[in-house]
Amino acid sequence: MKKVLQVRVQPGASREELVRVSETEFKAKLTSTPEKGKANKELLELLSGYLQIPQKRLRIIRGQTSRIKLIEVLD
Repeated sequence: MKKVLQVRVQPGASREELVRVSETEFKAKLTSTPEKGKANKELLELLSGYLQIPQKRLRIIRGQTSRIKLIEVLD
């Protein structure tokens, strides 16, 4: 079963933080800047640690350059 998460990202924050808002929504503070995909990479690392799944099971399906991203969790 495929699951899609919505994440609101704040890049360039002073510290890294991930807060679960609801079953499928998160807010993420990232220390990386949104240059050359650094913030996206940091987000996937943070989510994989939180969800305790390998990073290769996460994929950004919408919002590569937006603050609101849709992340697909693959089985």
